Amino acid sequence: MLAQSVKDGKYFLAGLPMRKTGATAMCGSVNNRTRPAYAPAIRASVAPTRSAAAVLSEHESMVMMAIGYFQPVTRSELGKIFGKEVSRDTISALRGAGFVSSGPRSPTPGAPYTYVTTRHFLSAFGMETLRDLPDMEALEDAGLLSRHAVNTETLSVEPDDDELVE
Repeated sequence: MLAQSVKDGKYFLAGLPMRKTGATAMCGSVNNRTRPAYAPAIRASVAPTRSAAAVLSEHESMVMMAIGYFQPVTRSELGKIFGKEVSRDTISALRGAGFVSSGPRSPTPGAPYTYVTTRHFLSAFGMETLRDLPDMEALEDAGLLSRHAVNTETLSVEPDDDELVE
């Protein structure tokens, strides 16, 4: 490849026509064209060494999975799923990786943010829609997921008898 670069330089300095390289417009976008001999080196230089999913911790992966199944979901609801508070740093890491974004505000008091998965989440895990997620009932049967914790505590918010006022 070095020899080809030297040859290209000589053609350029001599004013001879070269194969069209550089940025070109094609199909409504801009493409970078280069010599076929350079393709392996260019592909190797831009290839990710690790996927974003591989960088996530186990806890972050579990939080992301819960968001995928229960979205839109608040941080408080995630805490109920896991039995402990889900930190803002965990949500921030998932947002930074592009897997999670803010959803609509929750109708509960204080209107907390809800979180939803993104298109990047779908493409990173080879899915076209959320329907491509593994069957929730199978995960529940395996003991990996429980929707009961969120449904019972968020849907059955009733006042105590002491709080009732006539």
